[in-house]
Amino acid sequence: MSVKVRFAPSPTGKLHVGNVRTALVNWMFAKGQGGSFILRIDDTDLARSTPEFEQGIEDDLAWLGLLWDERHNQSKRFDRYEAAAERLKASGRLYPAYETAEELDRRRKVQLSRGLPPIYDRAALNLTEAEKAAYEAEGRRPHWRFKLDGKRVAWEDLARGHAEVDTASMSDPVLIREDGLFLYTLPSVVDDIDMGVTHVIRGEDHVTNTGAQIEIFEALLGDNGGGSVPAFAHMPLLVGADGQALSKRLGSLSISEMRDQGYEPIAITSHLGRIGTSDPLEVAPSVQALGAGFAFSKMGRSPARYDTADLDRLNAQALHAMDYATAKPRLAALDCDLGEAFWIAVRPNLSKLADVVEMARIVRGPVTPVIEDAAFAEAALKLLPDTIDAGAWGVWTEAVKAETGAKGKALFMPLRLILTGQAHGPDMAAMIVLMGRETLVKRLKGEAG
Repeated sequence: MSVKVRFAPSPTGKLHVGNVRTALVNWMFAKGQGGSFILRIDDTDLARSTPEFEQGIEDDLAWLGLLWDERHNQSKRFDRYEAAAERLKASGRLYPAYETAEELDRRRKVQLSRGLPPIYDRAALNLTEAEKAAYEAEGRRPHWRFKLDGKRVAWEDLARGHAEVDTASMSDPVLIREDGLFLYTLPSVVDDIDMGVTHVIRGEDHVTNTGAQIEIFEALLGDNGGGSVPAFAHMPLLVGADGQALSKRLGSLSISEMRDQGYEPIAITSHLGRIGTSDPLEVAPSVQALGAGFAFSKMGRSPARYDTADLDRLNAQALHAMDYATAKPRLAALDCDLGEAFWIAVRPNLSKLADVVEMARIVRGPVTPVIEDAAFAEAALKLLPDTIDAGAWGVWTEAVKAETGAKGKALFMPLRLILTGQAHGPDMAAMIVLMGRETLVKRLKGEAG
């Protein structure tokens, strides 16, 4: 069996870390198995879906390297959902209910006060045709509920092991709203059947929904000449570094915002792809390597901890390993391409690529020297080698040490402050070569340049 999975975001907002993790795990599982990844845009809510958000979803996935093998829009498949709904109505599995939200809320409160589970009582099944006509005459329009079998639905979950849901403890789910809008469940099942989806991978908050969805799969597959219900995997959810539920701010952190903040795509995918697993939390060589190494057996049962400190560390790690050929066009876009030697010198000090702008300024200027001891600066200037090459820093600092008696931090820090204006930065042995002797002389004299 060829593996086929899907990611079905709604174009009503930006992709954030939570749903990108779902997309990533689907993609990794499919690619690790040599299978296919479907991007299915859930735009059945025509009023809230926008082309801008749809394009943003595509842009974010492509930037992360999560390219799709098939792409579909649910808004172009309403005829398939209508046909499925008619089949379910004809078989008695989809029935009209006329209660308002207020009426249903009152019933739930009464059930709770009596110590009963607040599930729908199926009163609509007892309506006569005359009662239905009376409701219609009032202007009420029905919502349509799927009649559950009320049985124990079991499956072998790829992430959780054996799982069971008792649909007798659930309300019959609403599949179509009063205004005719299809809710997520029916289009999802219809599309999974039509598109040959073999595995449904999502968060563990959907476990209960899966019991009902399996019954809908069985009803439609049985009515459609047979077929197989997909396998399911329900991943542990994300929590913050403190083990608590993600804050609203962090939980809604969009990928486009993270891109603007300077995070590398491989850092994001390595972080989201490996938290909560037995794999070391290190940057992967590529997103393809993440897929090749993925297995649900590595995924723990505890919630995955999302810690921005880990992401920052991985982002720096990705930059430190980036070769010049990869960095070159991006350096050029920042007007900071000062050559391979520059990149090799500064990349160990980068947390975000944008940090390179300040590194380039140190080389090109202007820099205002920080001179705390004029005599020290004069001695250093007098001893500056005529040729500034790879060995010049070592020769120069030894000479200044012998002349002034300064050593350790008292030797190196004043020189760094004079030449860069900063207390920290890249290796000075490489930086002085990049600056050149003329610039070094100017700064040792206390001149900005």
